[in-house]
Amino acid sequence: MRIVRWFFGLLILAALAFGVAFYYAGTLAGPVITINQPSVVGQEGTLDVSVDAPAGELAALNIQLEQKGRTFALFDLASAPAGALVTEGDQVRVTRPIGKKSLPELAAGPATLRVSASRPVFRRLRQVSSEASRDIQVRLTAPRVAVVSTHHYVNQGGAEMVVYRVSPPDVESGVRVGDVTYPGFPNTGAGLGDPELKVAFFALLYNQSPDTPIEVFARDVAGNQTRTPFEHRVFPKKFRSSRIPLDDKFLGRVVPAILQSSPQIQASPGDLLPSFLKINNELRRMNNETIAALAKKTAPTMLWDGAFQPLGGSQIESAFADFRTYLYDGKDVDRQVHLGFDLAKTANSPVTCGNNGKVVFASELGIYGNAVIVDHGLGVQSLYAHLSSFGVSEGDTVKKGQQLGASGQTGLAGGDHLHFSMLVNGQFVNATEWWDSHWIEDRITRKLRDAGARMANTAAERR
Repeated sequence: MRIVRWFFGLLILAALAFGVAFYYAGTLAGPVITINQPSVVGQEGTLDVSVDAPAGELAALNIQLEQKGRTFALFDLASAPAGALVTEGDQVRVTRPIGKKSLPELAAGPATLRVSASRPVFRRLRQVSSEASRDIQVRLTAPRVAVVSTHHYVNQGGAEMVVYRVSPPDVESGVRVGDVTYPGFPNTGAGLGDPELKVAFFALLYNQSPDTPIEVFARDVAGNQTRTPFEHRVFPKKFRSSRIPLDDKFLGRVVPAILQSSPQIQASPGDLLPSFLKINNELRRMNNETIAALAKKTAPTMLWDGAFQPLGGSQIESAFADFRTYLYDGKDVDRQVHLGFDLAKTANSPVTCGNNGKVVFASELGIYGNAVIVDHGLGVQSLYAHLSSFGVSEGDTVKKGQQLGASGQTGLAGGDHLHFSMLVNGQFVNATEWWDSHWIEDRITRKLRDAGARMANTAAERR
């Protein structure tokens, strides 16, 4: 009898231990659910949910969207196709399309995203669960866009400005010229007061066809988009071609110096011509990517005033969009396009700022040598290259006519001169337009003045 009682005692103790362990397992934390996207849904969107559990092991995962008493099933682990989950360590991630296109019965307005997940515990004899939810907005109406300005005349290789109205005013908007995008800026930065009015500078690049589509666009965070072509006239241009002879004296001066300051280029200073070709191609591309990226540092306000000031008393040695063929020992070895003006005066001539702005770059820049880039706001910037010395630093506020440095022959310069370029959202454009007070008046000032007059008339009519 003692053995029997002892045996039953052990059974009772084991049952109690199992019950305590089973209960304790149920108090463990469930999976950690993170709803990464979306907060707003439109015609298209992406559901992005991550769930953290030990070893990424889940017993269940269910994702639903609730709206106006209806429930849309978005994901169920039990019926998920192969490859629907991505597991990395302890994290499981689900990405699925979500929006009107994938859920045709979805309506505009509020909705709630609900996620539930469970993981096995206690040798898979029990599960612990978690839930998470997020209120989202379904937006199915595209933004409205209307062009306000008139007479848009675009020179091939040149720039233009458009004033347009967009509603709601907080959406992303701007101009697309082919596959190149130019952002719009609040009109307050250009001196106007209507929050729905925007201004955008854009360009038809030297290598874009005159029939390249030009349109204003607006896109909200839900992916709803409006694209509106607008009235414009393009003037095709012919650009100069030139032939540039190379010799060992020039290569011996520029190649080792550039390679020393550009470790990203893997080349031998002793192999002059192959190294030059790498510099003229790979490093040129990298440098221009750096210049384009600086467009993101532009101010949302117009910092400049009137026409830009060229280098006084200088001679133009090379113009914009000069198609250059490089020769070595009488043979064609390379082709590039010169995207600026080479302005020569005397050695170490003072280089002055073309207009008011802020210095966003003042350092060595590969083929451009010592270079200064000044931001003038609203995506407009100017580049001063091949300097022998600097007179300003990054972050300095500068005025028209203020000295930025001195001319020189750093980088790929063949002699002492200033390389000057104008940029619109990081794209090189013809500087002669910006030097012309009549162009500034017709393309910019008049349009802003007319837009202001329309605003005043509209306000008067409302009163």
